[in-house]
Amino acid sequence: MKTIIYWFRNDLRLTDNPAFSTACALAKHIVPVYIHDETLYESTRWGIARTSAHRQHFLSSALAGLNALLQQKGSTLIELRGNITEQLCTLISTLNPALGECEIHCENIAAPFEQDCVDQLRFAGVTVVETWQSSMLDFSQLPFKLDDVPDTFTTMRMQIEKHGLKARPTQALAERIPPLPNRLKDQAYTSINALAPASEVRKSAYPNAVNSFPYSEPAYFGSEQAAKQHLENYFSSQLPHTYKETRDQLSGIDYSTKFSPWLSIGSLSAPAIVEKLQHYEMEYGANKSTYWIWFELLWRDYFRLLHLKYGKLLYREQGISTHLTPTTQSATQRSRGQENFKKWCEGSTGSALVDAAMHELFSTGYLSNRLRQVVASFLIYDLNVDWRAGAAWFESQLVDYDVYSNQGNWLYIAGRGSDPRGGRRFNIQKQTHDHDPQGLYRTSWGGA
Repeated sequence: MKTIIYWFRNDLRLTDNPAFSTACALAKHIVPVYIHDETLYESTRWGIARTSAHRQHFLSSALAGLNALLQQKGSTLIELRGNITEQLCTLISTLNPALGECEIHCENIAAPFEQDCVDQLRFAGVTVVETWQSSMLDFSQLPFKLDDVPDTFTTMRMQIEKHGLKARPTQALAERIPPLPNRLKDQAYTSINALAPASEVRKSAYPNAVNSFPYSEPAYFGSEQAAKQHLENYFSSQLPHTYKETRDQLSGIDYSTKFSPWLSIGSLSAPAIVEKLQHYEMEYGANKSTYWIWFELLWRDYFRLLHLKYGKLLYREQGISTHLTPTTQSATQRSRGQENFKKWCEGSTGSALVDAAMHELFSTGYLSNRLRQVVASFLIYDLNVDWRAGAAWFESQLVDYDVYSNQGNWLYIAGRGSDPRGGRRFNIQKQTHDHDPQGLYRTSWGGA
């Protein structure tokens, strides 16, 4: 049996983690490792870092929880920071002289940056075994080939439902986690981020505002333990029966499931949610709202399927659209776009609902689904800013950032993705009237 480095990525859990369970079954020694990629803290082409204090805090609490679970099984989590390829190759060279063959196992992430990381490892001569496991459905059971994934969600959904596809079965925690190699057993666990403090820059300015996902509270930590408890609490209530009616509300804890932050870092799996949902429907009955939870998880899968089909094409300015070409802007237009983007990020556009939403996002790292669509539309159609800049800001700020859903949703709004209408421009006045008629949200978050 061999030594396996298990590289945790966006799968920070032990239960229902097929890749980790397989590695445990094959290995004499397991080295659980998480790499804090140094590029996440560097400025992008849009002048912003890829990760904020919000995301760092949530990640840190998830890793602390993961380490606690590993220690209960006689192992520990090794946290490293730097260039992913360099860190993993150095770790392998540390292990190889005494332990011979060593390989890396990890989940498969079908996004360009994440795939490039794996390609670099393989180019360096490292054996990397990837397992696809982030979706609700078992993609090997799809009624179409990946190259034939429908270009509209509705067509895909109808085919899935026609064939009666269900979520893949969940897997139990591995019965045994092989120990660390002797030379690593004494390595103490230390969190690289050590619960980075949440940004309080704007929260203190809005004392009457509601934090819809208070990740600094233990019940909303990023750990698998907190995720399981939230899952249990949600399906022990009547909230699943009202989800469709409340999901477009702007703020609060209970208006939506709040599964997305834990799903985004993999401390909760989509099949685990469906398993609980099915038990709930058997006990209390199914309705439109319980179906809508499945519906939203299917959307999440669809954006994964689009990545498997189109890959890097999803990251072009024109996306997968065949009717649009990248635009050439003058220096004046670029300058105006940069200024408009800055105002949008700061919440100083002059549109009360948009500004309030951007204040909430910057202050808390969270924003309702309805408001995400509204502010995205405003950036693209009212401020004429490249949609990719908005996607980068969401990546930086959102505690529930998911590379597939973020890219897919921005493409959808911009009309460069899978939307058959060719884009979604929201009427700000109508959205304000429909969702904040009394101005409570705007007032709470400093938009009015």
